[in-house]
Amino acid sequence: MKKILCLALMIFSGLAVKAQYGSINAILDKLEERRGINQNLKDVNIDNAKFVLIKDFEDHTERSFLVIKDSLATYVEMFDDKKTGESASNVFSGDIVRTQHNIISLRADKLEGEKIILPITKTFLMTKQKKYLYLLDVNTKERWVEESALNQK
Repeated sequence: MKKILCLALMIFSGLAVKAQYGSINAILDKLEERRGINQNLKDVNIDNAKFVLIKDFEDHTERSFLVIKDSLATYVEMFDDKKTGESASNVFSGDIVRTQHNIISLRADKLEGEKIILPITKTFLMTKQKKYLYLLDVNTKERWVEESALNQK
């Protein structure tokens, strides 16, 4: 009798653990999807997409733009000095590679049309939240937003 009761208790415990594991796994999948890690964005077209990053400092503002056309990319850095009101910009061009797992790699090897020795490279994780695309810089964790999201607000 003790053996049957013990066996029934073990089976019941095993089923309870399996049920908890399934619900925990579903919660983790949902959290990963919200953070953009577990999204399937293979079908999202990024041709002619424009992304913006704005950083505000005490003495200056940095605005960065990324324009993607097919496999080519234009990366623009703009610096606005708050004291003098002067602006400076750098226009880089290069190519872009998109993998199956929402990873986008930028290699900008030309500065205003002239080859540079050390190209600028950036790696992004593409995510989508509330119908807007974001590029999360893998190295710096900076979040580039699609330009249409800024125009809507």
